[in-house]
Amino acid sequence: MEITRWMKIEEIVRRFPETIPVFDRYGVACLDCSAAEFDDVEHGAKVHGIDPDQLLRDLNACLAGRAA
Repeated sequence: MEITRWMKIEEIVRRFPETIPVFDRYGVACLDCSAAEFDDVEHGAKVHGIDPDQLLRDLNACLAGRAA
């Protein structure tokens, strides 16, 4: 399973709670707000001034580490 830029943040956190520290590291603190339900990774990254490609790389690296 790979996280894509179009996945909702809430879905990612629900399915892959191990990604929470990655979101925290980037300052994406909307995990506790209603925006996470509607915002996808791309939008959330842009709103927080983050490079969405780098965030995706780190989120997927987190998942890859889980499988190792």
